[in-house]
Amino acid sequence: MLIHKRSVLTEKLNSMDLPVTREQVDKWRTSGMLIQDVFPTLTPIQRQFLLSGVTEEEWEKAFGDEDNIDPTDLMKIASTAGKTVIIVDGEGNVNIKGETS
Repeated sequence: MLIHKRSVLTEKLNSMDLPVTREQVDKWRTSGMLIQDVFPTLTPIQRQFLLSGVTEEEWEKAFGDEDNIDPTDLMKIASTAGKTVIIVDGEGNVNIKGETS
């Protein structure tokens, strides 16, 4: 499923094609379950994209070596994530969830 999400780091609208279903996305957004429990097959980079819209390239540019990342940085990003998720299915149908401003 093609997911479009605004990056909390750059405010750029990024896209990533993820092996997820609409049902999984809805379950994650409404159930309060941990992202790794709903999407166990996604990589950490893919899950971070769903949380924050941040791509691997943006992450590396902002934080560099992952061994030097302060865990509070991740918490700050996650707390501001979820502003807007735009889901485009295989037929081109668009569904916007969350704030759009």
